[in-house]
Amino acid sequence: MFLQYEQIGEIFDLLSLGVIVLSPERRIVSLNHAAEALTGKKAAEVLGHNCYEVFLDYLCGGKCKYLEEPGAEIETVVSEIDLVGPNNKQCSLTKIESPIFDADKRLMGCIEVFQDHSAFRDLIKRIRFEDLRLKIILDNLDIGVLTVDRGDHISFFNTMAEKITGYSRTELLGKSCDKVFGPRFGKDFKKAPEQLKDGNGHIRVETDLATREGQRIPVQANFVPLKNEEGSVVGGLTTISDLSLQYHYKSAIRGQYTYFDMVGRHPEMQKIFEIIPVIAASDATVLIEGPTGTGKDLLAKIIHNASDRAGQKLIKVNCASLPDNLLESEMFGYVKGAFTGADRDKPGRFQLADGGTIFLDEIGDLPLPLQAKLLRVIEDREFYALGSRQTTRVNVRILSATNQNLKRLAEEKKFREDLFYRLNVMRLELPALKDRKSDLPLLIEHILKRICTTKHASVARIDEAAMEVLLNYDYPGNVRELENILEHALIICCGDTIEKKHFPLWLLKSSSPHHPDADESGAARRAWNEKERIIDTLRRYRWNKSHTARALNMDRTTLWRKMKKYHIGEN
Repeated sequence: MFLQYEQIGEIFDLLSLGVIVLSPERRIVSLNHAAEALTGKKAAEVLGHNCYEVFLDYLCGGKCKYLEEPGAEIETVVSEIDLVGPNNKQCSLTKIESPIFDADKRLMGCIEVFQDHSAFRDLIKRIRFEDLRLKIILDNLDIGVLTVDRGDHISFFNTMAEKITGYSRTELLGKSCDKVFGPRFGKDFKKAPEQLKDGNGHIRVETDLATREGQRIPVQANFVPLKNEEGSVVGGLTTISDLSLQYHYKSAIRGQYTYFDMVGRHPEMQKIFEIIPVIAASDATVLIEGPTGTGKDLLAKIIHNASDRAGQKLIKVNCASLPDNLLESEMFGYVKGAFTGADRDKPGRFQLADGGTIFLDEIGDLPLPLQAKLLRVIEDREFYALGSRQTTRVNVRILSATNQNLKRLAEEKKFREDLFYRLNVMRLELPALKDRKSDLPLLIEHILKRICTTKHASVARIDEAAMEVLLNYDYPGNVRELENILEHALIICCGDTIEKKHFPLWLLKSSSPHHPDADESGAARRAWNEKERIIDTLRRYRWNKSHTARALNMDRTTLWRKMKKYHIGEN
């Protein structure tokens, strides 16, 4: 047997792996060159010696099965050990122990093979260190950074990206971009690697993404493909910058409204946000319905500004603001001599809107005779100006709005049914604010930012008592009334915090209960509103109690007490 070991030992010396062969008594019978280099022991010095006398316990960790159960059948064992070799060099080894049996299944010895993977471990450490250092650098950038793998699943998400989107990285890692941030952002992200596969540049686009709160925000995104050493695309990286402030300036100062100027998490609002780009891209007539003050005028501007006609005029006509005889001349114009005082030709609103969009507000108040004339414009894109014998052709898109139920008016013969169907190609219904009270905190924050941007004022906070008043009011005037209340408060407020005393007196009176039943129902409603507000704020700050308490203008103890009272937990 020893002769066989000596013969095999010559073969072992050719290997880069360390090999030690032991007898059944655990005596060393072979030690190849690689094992000598790893252990610092010479074969001539250790052959015939007991392995644990030579190596003590640092090769087996003090757990020698041969000593515990001599002669027992032992299966192959793989383990990881750390070894201090020559010159005190620390080595990380993978050790494979395997018994040797003869033809009669008798134990003849053991072979131990050692693979030094110290260099590999050091490489992993360096990679981890560089990865950590890169993450630290990226986390301290004032721009959002995220990466995806080949399947468009998020693999990295820095701190600024968390701040912009409201999501924590633990929520997003492994999730698909389009499912988290919406189809438009996901589509842009997916297109980038394909567009850049033949080059090393990047793509810059202005797009939008959905935050954790359900709000769509404008962002500038720079897409860069990530490639391996062979040049194959293995993922993508993007930087994102929040453009909300720039858009606030545009809408507040220049009147260039976009659908980022409308906010809301309510399902009805989300449906509108999703379909706006589709409607804007078409040239179909649009009917916008909703109570007074819900934002129909704003929605019309948003559709126009998102359409191919954005570079042309948007002309508004209020169908309820003028007498019938003046309304016709205002809409369709007149020629010189059409009536007394008509000393020159005057183009109507339809002519002024040629190439652009005309917005017919309060369309339900349009007189029946003018409805017939409007129907012809929609069908033929032409009309007669007052006093003219020649038709005027126009290329306009028609948007209309009403706070009435046009379908019911048509059934009551107060509105032409054929015109209703012509206007009703695409219909958007804006809900009353009282029907989407859950949007109030988001709306209040958005409106305050916009007003403060216009007035160059610092963004004010709202204390708890004042917020309770706002949350408990039903807003018959809808969003417009909320805007007026907040603007009034900002004008009166001299500090940075809005309090109850800064609200109009009528609002404070309307929020006061007048009888015991009102006291009871009002208390229940206030409790529900407070619970919802705490949950919303906790989610916004990713359940950070300190940040949430500060935003709610209360201390951590009060927040903890209220969370316990309302049974609020992260799950």
